[in-house]
Amino acid sequence: MSKARVLTELWELMRHNKKYWLAPILIVLGLLGVLLVMAQGSAVAPFIYTLF
Repeated sequence: MSKARVLTELWELMRHNKKYWLAPILIVLGLLGVLLVMAQGSAVAPFIYTLF
């Protein structure tokens, strides 16, 4: 399955079950994941890891 298909199915599940409150949680988790991946090899990494 492609990533776009997984996201589409997740959105359809949330829409069908009226679970719109999950969208902000998933967005924040996605942004945190991107932040950790982007900062992995940079000088900012020690400061980001102290947040967790």
